[in-house]
Amino acid sequence: MTLTPLTLFSVSPWIIVLIVVLAILVAAIIVLSIWGKKQQKRMDESQKEIEANAQNVTMLIIDKKKMPLKQAGLPQVVVDATPKLLRRSKVPVVKAKVGPRVMVLISDDKIFDMIPVKQEVKATVSGIYITKVRSLRGPALVAPKKVGFVQRMKNKVMKK
Repeated sequence: MTLTPLTLFSVSPWIIVLIVVLAILVAAIIVLSIWGKKQQKRMDESQKEIEANAQNVTMLIIDKKKMPLKQAGLPQVVVDATPKLLRRSKVPVVKAKVGPRVMVLISDDKIFDMIPVKQEVKATVSGIYITKVRSLRGPALVAPKKVGFVQRMKNKVMKK
């Protein structure tokens, strides 16, 4: 009789597979946590840089849309600087008149819904990136409440 690891410990193959899968999952969690910490550091550094370059500007919002980066009308330098996979993703784009010039700016996702169209606002801009928006005249800007999928379907049924 030959002794193999399976007969020595008398462990079923399913338990061995389960142990290997658990080991792979633990390794993946460790790698993801290390990678997440590095990404968090990068984001904090870029956020500090954005805040350092921020300027308050009065602008008239002409239009706002979410569109692919290539179709947004941004300078070619900006398109070339973005990774190739992100060029097709949609970004919140704001077309605004800043002084005598009409500019295409990228908005922060958090404030995109708050930006009013065809109104004058005071915005904090860092390069071509809008980080904050305040109302110049009238009431304070508030993001509209998102309507959930179920509520939207109920509203459609009620209209008919």
